[in-house]
This record gives sequence, C-alpha cells and structure tokens, in this order.
Amino acid sequence: MKIEILKENLKKGLNITERIIGKNISLPILDNILITTEDSFLNLISTNLETTIKLWILTKIIKKGKVVIPAKFLSNYVSSLPNEKITIEEKSQNLYIECSNFKTQIQGYNPEEFPIIPEFSNLEYLEVDNKKFCQGLSQVIDIAMPSQSRPEISGIYFNFNKNNIKIVATDSFRLAEKNIVLESPVKKEYSFILPQRPSREIMSILEDKEGVLKIYFSGNQALFEFPMEEIKHPQVQIISRLIEGEYPNYQEIIPNKFKTNIVLKKDEFLNQIKTASLFSNKTNEVRLSVKPEKKEVEIFAKNTDIGENRSSVQAKIEGDAIEVSFNYRYLIEGLSNIKSSEVAFNISKEEGPCILKPVGDSSYVYVAMPIKSI
Repeated sequence: MKIEILKENLKKGLNITERIIGKNISLPILDNILITTEDSFLNLISTNLETTIKLWILTKIIKKGKVVIPAKFLSNYVSSLPNEKITIEEKSQNLYIECSNFKTQIQGYNPEEFPIIPEFSNLEYLEVDNKKFCQGLSQVIDIAMPSQSRPEISGIYFNFNKNNIKIVATDSFRLAEKNIVLESPVKKEYSFILPQRPSREIMSILEDKEGVLKIYFSGNQALFEFPMEEIKHPQVQIISRLIEGEYPNYQEIIPNKFKTNIVLKKDEFLNQIKTASLFSNKTNEVRLSVKPEKKEVEIFAKNTDIGENRSSVQAKIEGDAIEVSFNYRYLIEGLSNIKSSEVAFNISKEEGPCILKPVGDSSYVYVAMPIKSI
C-alpha cells in the first residue's frame, strides 16, 4: 500500500475512528486501527466488538493494500507532523511515513488478525434529517442507566412506523420520548434497542453535520451512515450491535388524566429548582406546593445540616391545590431537555407519574415519578 494524503485530513479521520478504542488486555488487536484502500479512498476502521466505525477519505492511491497499526500511537504521531502532504507506505506489515524532514517506521500487525467487519448490502433503510435525529437523541440519551437485571432499559429504544420515529429512554424512575416526522414513510414497522455508548458516539460524531442520515436494519445490528458532500459515497458508517429483549410497554405509565395542569416560564422554574437543590436532603428532595388561588408554585427544600430555602414562581394553574416531592435531578434534567420558553407541568396525583413537556410542541414528553416526602 502507498498513498499521499494531507495531514489534516488523516488527523480528522483518526480523531473519529480512535474514539471507541481503549486498552483491551484480553484482545490487544482491538487497540489497533485497520487502514485499507478502496478505489480512490483511504478507509479507516476501528472496532470494540460492540461498535464499529468505518471512515473514508478521498485521497491519492498509488498502490493498494492494508495494514493494522496501534491507533492511539498513530494519532499522536500524526498530530506532531506539519500541516502538509504526507506519504504513507506499507511494507511487510510495517507503516512508513514521510513528510518534509520526517521519516518514520511504525511496527504493524497482521491484518488477518483484525476482527471481520460485518457487511451491509441489499438491506432496507430509511432516511432522516441528521440534525433533527441527533437533537432528538440528545433529549433522551442521558435517561437510560446500566442495569444488569433489566438490560433492555440500559439502551435507547427506536421505533420506526409509517412516517414517524419514536426515540425512548427510561431508568424506571423517569422516561423521555421524542417523536421525529419522516418525509417518506417506512415500508414496514421496525424497532430495536441501541446500547447507550454507541448512541453517544453517533451524537458526538454526527451532531454538527447537516445532511441526510441513512439507517440500515439487520437482525441484531444497525448501521448509521452519513454521506460525503462532494460525491455520492459514505463518509462515515457507525455499526452497532443491538440489545436483545423486548422493551417494556412504556406507554402504559404515561398518564392521560391529570389532577392539576400548570404552565410555567421554563428558565425561571429551572433556576429556582437549581437553587432549592443546594438545600436538599440525602434523597435530593424538593417539594412543590401548587397554589391555584395565588397562581403560584412554591418550591421548598430543607437540610438539617445546612438550612432551608423557600421560593415561588408565578404560573397558570388549572385544577386542584396539591403538594408533591421530586428528586431535583429528575426535574432539572427534564427541564434542560425542553427547548421552549414555557413548559407544561401536568400532575396526575400526589404519588403518580407527572409530565413535563414544551408548550406548543407535542413531539417531546418527559415523565418523572415523585418521591415520598420524609
């Protein structure tokens, strides 16, 4: 293999592909990156067996071939080179790099030892606006929590039906659902549970890119593909294994009848919850007292070792006066993911699930369970 490539382009590619690589004692080959050539492209491939990243860089291919090189070391070395064209050549499983005053040899490994990467061909896929997809994913991704007993709630649930995508996450104490409208309906219904770590990689790699994201379905794996700007070819593919099992019927816990309905200024409500959190006890409790006659919600927190704090926020209120306590973290995270200036806060009962959602936007709903006041 022999190629010529701009240092800046190679470094950008390495920054993306090395993200999923960590120190792997049992399988040290996973500490490496597979570098191959394909037509007029350099192809960088990394994997941790759960997630695989494939990235293509349009470059000058002098001679085709492939090589496996320690990823972190190569990335650090390329960072130190001047911003100019570099020549890369593979000889006897070693990598030779030349650039102005540098001549370097890096020891590589047998490419046959690198894990076989699954191929996706002739599979059904859908297309979605990448920015909308990543923004929707960002609104639910922090809700999921690792669970040995219930691995299905460790991941992000995706449901594709007609012209709609539902993205859902829960940790059994709170739940978030985001709906995204597709321009073209899917031919049949699909659903899968994506692990949280590859979900984060998808967001980190793609969130700033404008364009169309393709999502391919394949049994126990899913592929997310973003194209190049200048030509019709993938720029990056992120392949992830899926979590086996059936996602819980979460819609059963979303209430549709409420004792009290409240509309508040989001930022003011959020800031007062953050202030109250400084005085919360060991259970992170803040108590909300809804007072329809005063058109206000009182926010109270007390810690016997610190003191107490009481504040109020003006609100539009329909329904009964009610007191309910929450873990302040759940309220802060829900409010932070709402983009509108006003938030609807619907309370079903003292110890029943409550809903936060943006005013004027039905695409997002956040459900939080109250806690028992102590």
